[in-house]
Amino acid sequence: MSSTPDPQHDPATGAQPSDEPRPTSPTTTPPPPTKPARSALSMRDMLIALAVLVPIVLVMAGSVRSCSFSPGGPMVSSEAGPTVDAAARLRDFARDVPFAVRVPAVPPGWRANSTDRSVIEGGARIVRVGWITAEGRYLRLVQSDAAEEALVATEAGVPLPGRGTVDAGGRSWVEYDADGTEPFRVTEIATPGQPTVRLLITGSGTEDEFRALATATLTGDQLPVGTIPN
Repeated sequence: MSSTPDPQHDPATGAQPSDEPRPTSPTTTPPPPTKPARSALSMRDMLIALAVLVPIVLVMAGSVRSCSFSPGGPMVSSEAGPTVDAAARLRDFARDVPFAVRVPAVPPGWRANSTDRSVIEGGARIVRVGWITAEGRYLRLVQSDAAEEALVATEAGVPLPGRGTVDAGGRSWVEYDADGTEPFRVTEIATPGQPTVRLLITGSGTEDEFRALATATLTGDQLPVGTIPN
C-alpha cells in the first residue's frame, strides 16, 4: 500500500517547510501635502480681497462725490452729466411751436443739461429745458400752450391739487404739489394777438433758485412765434 505524500515535506531535499512568514517587499506611502504657512495664506487672501474691493470703493467714491443730500432736495455735481446749448435748442424749437418761446438768462454757474419738446393729448405743444444750478440742484422750465391742469398732470405724471400762490419775477405762480413731491409752479402769460403761454418750473432747487429762474425767464429774450409744421 502506498502512503499519501505529506504536503509539508519536500521530497527533493527532505527539508521541512519553515513556519516563519516570508518577507514582503516594502511599500512607499507619499507624504501628505505641505500646508502653506498661515502668514503666506493670509497675505495671498489679502491681495485677492484688495483686488476685488478697490474698484468697488472707487465707484462708490465717485457716486458720493457726484450726489449728496441737502434739505432743499437731492444734489448732483454741477459738472456731472451732459451739457447742451439751451439757447440754440430753444431757437430751433421756436420754429415749430405756435407760441412765443423765451430764452432765460440764467445766473452764472448754471449749466443746461437737457432739452426736449413733445405734443400732448389735444395737440398742445411743450418745450422743456433742464439746468443744474451752481449749487448742484436741478430745475426744469416748461413752456406750453396747454391748459394749466393738463400741463401739470403731464409733467407730474398725475393730477395734483393746487396749494396757493407764490410771487416771483413780478408775477403770481400757482403752486401744485402733493405730500413728499417737488412743487410745480405755473404762471400764465397772455399777450394780445398771440396764443396764451404757460410757464411751469419744477425741480429740487431752493426758493431762491426758483425765483432766479422765474426772473431769468420773464426778463429773457422772447423769440417770435413760429409756425406749426405740416
